[in-house]
Amino acid sequence: MEIDKAITESDDKRLKTKYNNAIYVIKRALALYSIEEVAFSFNGGKDSTVLLHLLRAGYFLHRVEQSCSNGVQIDFPIRTIYFESTSVFPEINTFTYDTSKTYGLQMDIIRTDFKSGLEALLKSKPIRAIFLGVRIGDPTAVGQEQFSPSSPGWPPFMRVNPILDWSYRDVWAFLLTCKVQYCSLYDQGYTSIGSIYDTVPNALLSISSTSSKEKFKPAYLLPDGRLERAGRVKKNSPLDGTRSPAVNNGLDSVNSHKNRMFTASVIGVGDEILFGTVEDQLGPLLCKKLHSIGWMTSRSTVVRNDIDSVAEEVDRCKSVSDLVFLYGGVGPLHSDVTSAGVAKAFGAPDEEFEEFLRHLIGDHCTGDRNEMAQLPEGITELLHHEKLPVPLIKCCNVIVLSATNATELEKQWDCLIELTESDGFLVTIESYSSKRLTTNLTDVETAQPLSKLCLEFPDLYIGCFRRSRQGPLVISFEGKDPSRVQAGVEALCKKFNAGAFSEVN
Repeated sequence: MEIDKAITESDDKRLKTKYNNAIYVIKRALALYSIEEVAFSFNGGKDSTVLLHLLRAGYFLHRVEQSCSNGVQIDFPIRTIYFESTSVFPEINTFTYDTSKTYGLQMDIIRTDFKSGLEALLKSKPIRAIFLGVRIGDPTAVGQEQFSPSSPGWPPFMRVNPILDWSYRDVWAFLLTCKVQYCSLYDQGYTSIGSIYDTVPNALLSISSTSSKEKFKPAYLLPDGRLERAGRVKKNSPLDGTRSPAVNNGLDSVNSHKNRMFTASVIGVGDEILFGTVEDQLGPLLCKKLHSIGWMTSRSTVVRNDIDSVAEEVDRCKSVSDLVFLYGGVGPLHSDVTSAGVAKAFGAPDEEFEEFLRHLIGDHCTGDRNEMAQLPEGITELLHHEKLPVPLIKCCNVIVLSATNATELEKQWDCLIELTESDGFLVTIESYSSKRLTTNLTDVETAQPLSKLCLEFPDLYIGCFRRSRQGPLVISFEGKDPSRVQAGVEALCKKFNAGAFSEVN
């Protein structure tokens, strides 16, 4: 079965755990109810697409355990419910019907409201349990567990929620790992799809473009899953002609430069860092530099002096970050493998750069070729600056820095900003506004209020740390909108007695 095979062969341990837990819930439900007594609510969105393929895998594995299958994929007999609406996106309708045809789904199409349609269906069919693609954080998920009876006032049935504990990241990890089709809207910047009247592309995925039509990155590149529903803003309705937020979390709508988010990955290369021989100063400094121009570092790693290790990390980061920065492992020594690793992530070496290096340092290089010149042909750009003896290296969205200490990095960073400010490559955007509070309250006292606060302010980064276990708890608030940061601070203070928190600079 291709889904189970893809997950089994994946090296994503978190995804494997989520998958195995979901499959357990599905197999448990199939053991409790006959196949005629279960149904699956499919709406064409990413969550229900994940659930569809989990159900295919779960049913297959359930049949294998019952010795009813010889390992060959069998038909999918679980009844599928689709609530068709005039306000649904045409792309959702098309994807739903195409998917039904591809996998042979037994579709019950309901064109009335959800509750009335469900009541009629349950009267005519022996359905006792319905699989739902509900996740924690969804408006309908409050109070639900993996098996939850329907709410009072609704027809009686068991709600089965196999992906209740899945995150936005988990959903996309599954879809991309299994290489299954999903609705095309997600490749156009939509991250959470409702009706045509309350859904727009997520402004946080907007791409700078010289054309009149705004472009967006695909949904799986959203760096913070908490902002999944930031695209739920009310568009022009044919009924009232108004445009107002459907759910206002303090986020501006499309074209908001203030809420644009650019992400970077930082990769250090060096066994000496991993062995603890030297302290890594460049990684933290790069994160600070990026933060100072309004960027978010979504990933910071250190890898070994190994070509494959560098290539794998670059390949992983360049597809999910706007920019990738590498430092360490640059030079002519046997351990300097950064350039070769980047070359392997992209393609063949660049002969022009090799000629430049031979002119610069002569023919004194190790091995048969100069490892410093192992960069991808056709996409390598040398960023020359009069203050730098060796140019910075740019390969698409990957920047290779040759700095070996903080002073050199400061100089290279300033030169990079100067070299790229005109073309918008390393754009400086609105910087983060931040506030810090300290308190002597215990972690237990603050844990639940802080968790609720994160849901109330999904556009803020709310972090906690202690400089010592006996010292005060430091709570940091970061965001692009100072008024939202201040509102978050005030909201937390209101949850406790006056004087519980002190603001620090």
